[in-house]
Amino acid sequence: MAGVVGDLRPPAAVAGTAAALNEGGRGNLRARKLRHMALDIDALEAAARERLDPGAYDFFATGSGSEQTVAANREAWRRLALLPHALRDVREVSTATTVLGTTVAFPVLAAPVAVLRMAHPDGERAVAAAAAAAGTLHVVSSRTSTALGEVAAAAPRAPWWFQVYVMRDRGLTAELVARAVEAGAGALVLTGDTPRVGRKRRPGPDFDVPVEVHMPDLARGKDLRGDARLEQDAGTSVQDVGWLAGLSGLPVIVKGVLRGDDARECLGGGAAAVIVSNHGGRQLDGAIATADALPEVVEAVAGEAEVYVDGGVRSGSDVLRALALGARTVLIGRPLAWALATGGGEGVRALLADIAGEIEEALALAGVRSPAEVTLDLLAR
Repeated sequence: MAGVVGDLRPPAAVAGTAAALNEGGRGNLRARKLRHMALDIDALEAAARERLDPGAYDFFATGSGSEQTVAANREAWRRLALLPHALRDVREVSTATTVLGTTVAFPVLAAPVAVLRMAHPDGERAVAAAAAAAGTLHVVSSRTSTALGEVAAAAPRAPWWFQVYVMRDRGLTAELVARAVEAGAGALVLTGDTPRVGRKRRPGPDFDVPVEVHMPDLARGKDLRGDARLEQDAGTSVQDVGWLAGLSGLPVIVKGVLRGDDARECLGGGAAAVIVSNHGGRQLDGAIATADALPEVVEAVAGEAEVYVDGGVRSGSDVLRALALGARTVLIGRPLAWALATGGGEGVRALLADIAGEIEEALALAGVRSPAEVTLDLLAR
C-alpha cells in the first residue's frame, strides 16, 4: 500500500507550535521562538510530497482539468483585504462557535477526504482523534479507508458527521447510511456536485487505490474497485435530501452549492445547512472560487440556515475572511492529508492547534472578541 516513509514526527518548522512543545518541552527557547512562526501549508505539502508514494500524493493534490479552480480558490481569499478595527478591548478572545447546535472550539471542521490510509496507516482514526482533541468535528468520507465503527471508536463520544453520495445502487447507499447511524454520526453531508467524477490529469492511468483500503464497510473482503454500483447516481436531486433525512433520522447538509438559487432549493427540500464548495477544484474546472460564490449563497439563505464553506483556506486570516462573508465555519481538507502524511495523528493535532491559534490572533488583531462579532465591515471594499 502506498504510504509514508521515515520519521513520522512532523518537522518542527512545518508543524509549528504544538509539535515544538511536544518535542522540546514547554520551557525551551526553541519552542518560544516557534510560537511566533506563521503556519506554512505549502511547506507542509512539500514535506508530505517527499514522504508519500507519488501516486498517493497526486491523488490528494490533483484537481480536474488544468486545475484552474484549485488555484482560483486560494487566490480568491487573498484578494479580500481586511479592514481591522483599532483601539478595541481584546483582552479576552474566544474562538468558539456552534454548528447545528454543537459547540466547536474554533470555526474549522475537518472536511471529508477519501482513503486517508494512503497518507498514513492510522488514516481516518488519527484524524478523528485529532479533531476530537482539538474540540472540533470530523466529517468522515463515504470513501473512508477505515470502517466507520473503528473511526468512531477512535474518538468515543466525540461528535462527527458522515459525507454521503447517492450511489447507483441505492440499497448500498442505504446500507452505508445505516452503518453511519449505528456508529453514531450526528448528521449527513450530501455531496451534490458529483453526478460523475471530473477527469484528472494525475495520478496516471496505472494508479489505483489499494484494495485493502477501498470502502471496508461495503467490501467485506471483496474487491469493489471499478464496481459500477458504487458510482454516483447522475439522477440525484433535491428530493434525495428528504429521502436521506427519512432514512437516517439525521439532519442533512448539502455540500457543493455555488449558486443562490440552488441554495434556496436545497432549503426547500429540507436541508439543514449548505456548504459552499467546488469540491476543492476536483469537479468542473473553471468553476467559480468559493470565496466569490459565498456572498450570493449567504444572501439567498438569508439567515434561514447555516452556511459553511471550503476550498483554498490556508490560514486564520482566511477563516476570518470567510466569517466576514457570512460563513458559520470553514472546512479544510488537503492540509489534513499533508499533516497526516508528515506526522500521523500528532501532525494533525499540531496543524489544528496552529490554525486555532491563528484564528485567535486574527480575531484579536481585527479588533473582535469572537466569531459572533465578525461582520462584513471587516473587509475593505
